[in-house]
Amino acid sequence: MTPTVAPFPAARLRRMRKSPAMRALSRQNTLTVDDLIWPVFVMDGKDDETPVASMTGVTRRTVDRIAKAAREAQDLGIPAICIFPYTDMSARTEDCAMAWDPDNLTNQAIRAIKDKAPDIAVMTDIALDPYNVNGHDGFVENGEIVNDRTVEALVKMGLAQAEAGADILGPSDMMDGRIGAIRRALESAGHHNVSILSYSAKYASAFYGPFRDAVGASAALTGDKNTYQMDPGNSDEALRLVQRDLDEGADMVMIKPGMPYLDICRRVKDSFGVPTYAYQVSGEYAMLQAAAQNGWLDGEKVMMESLLGFKRAGCDGILTYFAPEAARLMRAQS
Repeated sequence: MTPTVAPFPAARLRRMRKSPAMRALSRQNTLTVDDLIWPVFVMDGKDDETPVASMTGVTRRTVDRIAKAAREAQDLGIPAICIFPYTDMSARTEDCAMAWDPDNLTNQAIRAIKDKAPDIAVMTDIALDPYNVNGHDGFVENGEIVNDRTVEALVKMGLAQAEAGADILGPSDMMDGRIGAIRRALESAGHHNVSILSYSAKYASAFYGPFRDAVGASAALTGDKNTYQMDPGNSDEALRLVQRDLDEGADMVMIKPGMPYLDICRRVKDSFGVPTYAYQVSGEYAMLQAAAQNGWLDGEKVMMESLLGFKRAGCDGILTYFAPEAARLMRAQS
């Protein structure tokens, strides 16, 4: 319903924009450090890190440096950190067995973060692509990404992460039925308080390219992911997927990518009223960074404006590589 507006000059809408104080009084949405989840990349080795060429300011870190970064994030007030492993191609296999190894990079990082920064929530990724020689989120059989066998592996992966101390599991694979299977397994194993943030509406997007470089999946991927990730032309399907995942035991839901799908964020929040998150993915981050580096945009301003856009669209939080920079800027401005 369109609000009625009194005729000019009784209604001068600029009155509420005339000063910082007046704008603050009438602002509907605000961004705080509590809205941020920081995605980080962990690699093998010790006391080392290497930059991700396609993502300015983003690095892969060894477990010890991940733990140190988590402590810095905790000190900035960032409430959660999300771990993604970089696995060398030589360690990837058809059976993806490393995905549920108790001592894989993700599980080492969980334990190290919990030791170094116990107050920050640790989120993980559940998908087979970092461990799969084919680069896919599920097992590949005769050219098909198979669903049910993959779900069995994802359950083992989730249980290993919960045992390591993860607070939030993030199934990003888009296999059917995986939320219910993971939830049942967690309950049976006594992990009643481990939350699931489901990537319910994850689109088959071209905006993931730099991320695949960061986790070493670009060279491994055979074909595309169109048979399991969502068609970018669909929106009603996203609501069906969210409803299903909530019914199966998801505590929170995710829309990915973020900025190209703000309409989906709004529809999900309005339809379900549940904790709703978006991922400002690698391609979005890389675009803004490149434009800022070329002097085409004010980097700090577009960073904060883009993050505020997620809040306006109904999101309760954002996974963003900008998290530390945004947190520092908000602290400096407070």
